[in-house]
Amino acid sequence: MSNPAAPAPILPPETKHTSVFSAVVIVAALGYFVDIYDLILFSIVRVQSLNALGVTDQAAVTSQGLYLINMQMGGMLLGGILWGVLGDKRGRISVLFGSILLYSLANIANGFVQTIDQYAWLRLIAGIGLAGELGAGITLVAESLPKEKRGYGTMIVATVGVSGAMLAYWVGERFGWRNAYFIGGGLGLALLLLRVSVYESGMFEQAKRSEAVRGRFLDLFTNGPRLAKYIKCLLIGVPLWFVVGILITLAPEFGRELGVQGEVTAGLAVFWCYFGLVFGDFASGGLSQIWRSRNRALQVFLVFCGLMVAAYLFGLRGASTTTFYAVCFVLGLSVGFWALFVTVAAEQFGTNLRATVATTAPNFARGSVIILAPTFQLLTGPLGLIGSAAVLGVVSLLIAFWSVSTLPESYGKDLDYLEVS
Repeated sequence: MSNPAAPAPILPPETKHTSVFSAVVIVAALGYFVDIYDLILFSIVRVQSLNALGVTDQAAVTSQGLYLINMQMGGMLLGGILWGVLGDKRGRISVLFGSILLYSLANIANGFVQTIDQYAWLRLIAGIGLAGELGAGITLVAESLPKEKRGYGTMIVATVGVSGAMLAYWVGERFGWRNAYFIGGGLGLALLLLRVSVYESGMFEQAKRSEAVRGRFLDLFTNGPRLAKYIKCLLIGVPLWFVVGILITLAPEFGRELGVQGEVTAGLAVFWCYFGLVFGDFASGGLSQIWRSRNRALQVFLVFCGLMVAAYLFGLRGASTTTFYAVCFVLGLSVGFWALFVTVAAEQFGTNLRATVATTAPNFARGSVIILAPTFQLLTGPLGLIGSAAVLGVVSLLIAFWSVSTLPESYGKDLDYLEVS
């Protein structure tokens, strides 16, 4: 069994990058920037693209939009396992190359779709590709920086990365939904040229020379304490995708339900939410370093998120669109713990399973939309739009808070060890 409290070194520690602005961090940040652009683009162009494909009835736009989101998130569930296992078996760099190539080509193809079925299958393929970028990048950064600085490195990755959503909004508004997909795919292909400047993790190279089995996904389920820790890591990220996948993606529907004075657009809601996420990721990562505690920073942000979900659902009736978007901004700020959540997942496990966990954890959290969306629709009948969202918000936030509170603290943890079956 593994003993993370007293990890056994793999080999003598490798030389690490000492600067948080090293090539590894910069390339991972730019990669996540393009990843977020492509990931969130559908939420921005949902109404525009579905209208262009002949879906104009409001109820159909909502239902078809949730269907396409589920296809994309289903792809991310599959891709999370695929790229996570490959990251531990073949290396972190190979995942960065393969995943970005797949989602770039899929998004270019998205610009040519003529039917909902074509759209759905390409969102599935794009989702598989999008699943690899963040986990591999965070793993590479965590293994390449000194343990006292890795929180700052992942903070930079997240802060730069989530701003990709704002570019997606600007491009989608000015160039149309088809061109937005073409541009996103082109940015991804251009990013491949920067990958040549990044070297493989030294810890992974050492693990390759050991006899430990790497990237065996089922090993996460054969050890009780390890499985419990893994599930807790997954659950921490669910509230963010409740906010983005339900509250923000369906902002037009919530705006009408709340009687907001003026038309609410999903594109602007996403823009302001992710603008808030930029500052939130910076703040949560910085606080985890200043307080020398990942768990304390996560707990504070989860409480903050709960307050903002309540403000969104119960404090905006009859508000102006300006007030609505301001709340979306602060709501985004409150869920700005995404990279910190992935960092915690990476820090909880040994080198031979680290990429598997760091890649599957965010994608399973994203994939929770597949459960959240139909549950939301099911509860909307008896509880209404607001009541359904309130129930899901309370449940997801309470479970995430419990998960954080029962995980071992990982700040400053030495990552140079292996999980033993």
